[in-house]
This record gives sequence, structure tokens and C-alpha cells, in this order.
Amino acid sequence: EVQLVESGGGLVQPGGSLRLSCAASGFTFSSYHLNWVRQAPGKGLEWVSAINGGGGLSSVGNAVKGRFTISRDNAKNTVYLQMNSLKDEDTAVYYCAKWGGGSSWYWGQGTQVTVSS
Repeated sequence: EVQLVESGGGLVQPGGSLRLSCAASGFTFSSYHLNWVRQAPGKGLEWVSAINGGGGLSSVGNAVKGRFTISRDNAKNTVYLQMNSLKDEDTAVYYCAKWGGGSSWYWGQGTQVTVSS
């Protein structure tokens, strides 16, 4: 059974930093791309970042480019999202997501990030 468990969210002031973690199990971790997706209050899902299985290729969305960095540790079956220079508009629930084939996706339970002074 695929499981994705996010952690590391919290309350941070504008300009601050957080590192999110997503611990995965139930599949061959190093073989799969993983994504971070967020949902701000009252808004739809927004893709944030993705990384390939080996960790050598990654991409980030325009809204977070230059501020967020995705990485992974395949020995620990964990993917990370380092978030710097946080802004109010980064407030959202952040989800780790893995494509399950076809139109299916696996999601974690999410971790709340609140940026506020």
C-alpha cells in the first residue's frame, strides 16, 4: 500500500523558511517522480515542484521559482521541499503526490503552512 506522510509545516513570518518532508512507503521509491502540490484557502490545487526518481532532474512552478527547492534522499525514502523567503501567498496545505497510472494519484494527508506576521 502506497503511503505518503508529510511533515514540517507550521506558522512562519514573511521572509522566513521551512522545510517540508514527505516520507514514503509501499513502492520502489527511487523509481518514481514525486511532486509537491498545494492548496491555498478557497482556491484549487496548484502544482509546486517535482523531482525524478534519481533526484537529478527537478522543476518548480513560476510562483516559487528561486525560493523553493525540491530534493530527495532515496536511502531514507523521503522527499523534501525547502521553502525560503516565504510570502503570505504561500499559505496553503502542502501535499506530496505520486502518479498512480492513468488518471490516478496517491496523496498524503497534507501539512499546513501559514505565513503571517
